[in-house]
Amino acid sequence: MLDLIIKGGMLIDGTGAPRRQADIGIQGGRIVEIGRVGEPATQVIDAGGLAVTPGFVDVHTHYDAQILWDPLVTPSNLHGVTTVIGGNCGFSIAPMVPQHVDYVTRMLAKVEGMPLEALVAGLDFKWQSFGQFLDRLEGKIAVNAGFLAGHSTIRRVVMGERATASKATAEDLNNMCSLLRECLADGALGFSSTWHLLHNDGDGNPVPSRAADAAELVALAGVANGFPGTMLEFAPGVYAEWGDRETQVMIEMSLAAGCSINWNPARVRETDPATVERQLRPGTRAAERGASIVALAYPFPSSTQLSLSRPYVYDSLPDWRDTMNLPLEERMLAFADPAVRRRLEEGAGRTVQIPAKYAVNWSKLRFSRIASAALRGFLGKTVGEVAQASGKSAFDTYLDIALADGLNTYVSFPIDADDDESWRMRAALLRDPRTVLGGSDAGAHLDSICNATLSTRLLREFVKERGLLSLEEAIHMITDAPARFCGLRERGRLEVGWHADIVVLDPDAVAPHPLELRHDFPAGAARLYAGADGIRHVVVNGVETLRNGQPTGQRHGTVLRSGRDTQSVPR
Repeated sequence: MLDLIIKGGMLIDGTGAPRRQADIGIQGGRIVEIGRVGEPATQVIDAGGLAVTPGFVDVHTHYDAQILWDPLVTPSNLHGVTTVIGGNCGFSIAPMVPQHVDYVTRMLAKVEGMPLEALVAGLDFKWQSFGQFLDRLEGKIAVNAGFLAGHSTIRRVVMGERATASKATAEDLNNMCSLLRECLADGALGFSSTWHLLHNDGDGNPVPSRAADAAELVALAGVANGFPGTMLEFAPGVYAEWGDRETQVMIEMSLAAGCSINWNPARVRETDPATVERQLRPGTRAAERGASIVALAYPFPSSTQLSLSRPYVYDSLPDWRDTMNLPLEERMLAFADPAVRRRLEEGAGRTVQIPAKYAVNWSKLRFSRIASAALRGFLGKTVGEVAQASGKSAFDTYLDIALADGLNTYVSFPIDADDDESWRMRAALLRDPRTVLGGSDAGAHLDSICNATLSTRLLREFVKERGLLSLEEAIHMITDAPARFCGLRERGRLEVGWHADIVVLDPDAVAPHPLELRHDFPAGAARLYAGADGIRHVVVNGVETLRNGQPTGQRHGTVLRSGRDTQSVPR
């Protein structure tokens, strides 16, 4: 007697091979038969007229905190995701010691846009080692989840308050390497770090890893060389703002670790093939040295939402940091001062960073969320449109409305090309061997984006609406390709003997829902959220966790540990 049969579906195995009709027999969490399955089973899923695919893999998330209070990692699970990788960009919540809990939570709230009140209410930090953190998740999660050890967290634990500005001493570096070695021995999937100029901590200072030099990064990367099944991730910043220095350090890190290093996001900001090729050139240079740099390609034109109530992006503008780090009431007083306004406007005019330079194109900003009912007539309008009607400057118009709304106003702005040619370039970017699809940031920037919809958007927009990818290609890009890149053992394909992580979907109906604001985090904190259509069933390790779009309550996810659940991937 089998545990489960998925019967009569159109099987797309994840390798890119053509679809075929087949049943899948599952027992003990693994696929035991593919073809015409005649044995009886405890449960049968009728997949007639539907596609049956491997579970989707998201290689760049920040679910480290959320998974402790939301073991389904919503809404990613609603979009067919069965495996997530966290701990990216140098930010993990382990290892930890009590005296640094406040710093790390405030850092996460600032740099990754996680509500501070949710972090304080939702995390007890009753762990110190990385292994103890992973142990907290065992048997309690509905997806497979693995985590990288974050450089900024390790640096803070080792160096304390010196971490944000000081060069590491020889003793500091030795202690960081020892601590990272313990994390990897406990099952961390690798090491992550950042030099991104927008990555600032809760005090408005650069996060600890931004104080690290190349030698420190390479030494820490080298620790991974002794641990099978590990990988590296690095956030150098927006590609237009970095070059040889960042490329060289990633090459040296890859060589030291003996594995690939990935960065993100590679994207199509303008319809110019040369700008895309420049983003992929580090991968070519790395290959010439025997190293491997892989860009995570984000496949959609992006629109970000920002608010003056939160410092992220704005505190990177020249002369803005001190104002943006004031308490909210003091910040509002500053925004009301004409002299402060002129200083801020002048400073904003000097920014060259991306996406900050888009965020200060005041007239093009569009009002996307307004708390006050009296002001909601401005929703959907650009600041420029409102300014023209009022006779004020765009900057003053934005600040006046934001102040009247208690700084709860959000504005959106596009940062990528959105014409037909740019979409064709995105398809080519996704097919390039120097990339892997990724960069959702699911679990982060919760007030400004919700890119947990990446998989269903890909299937809807690239396959169904634009015909730029075949269904087989798209499924490969979100299953087998990222699984092989991460070295996941026996996941990412529908193959006999492999783990039964499976999605049953309707290719004609699959689509993300529109964004909505939900107050469902600890302490009633808000986040942007989007459900999905067309994802009929999700199976994780042989157990149905989603049925007709609704969670079943089953939690059979695996905590992924390096070496045991991953294997080394040749450069």
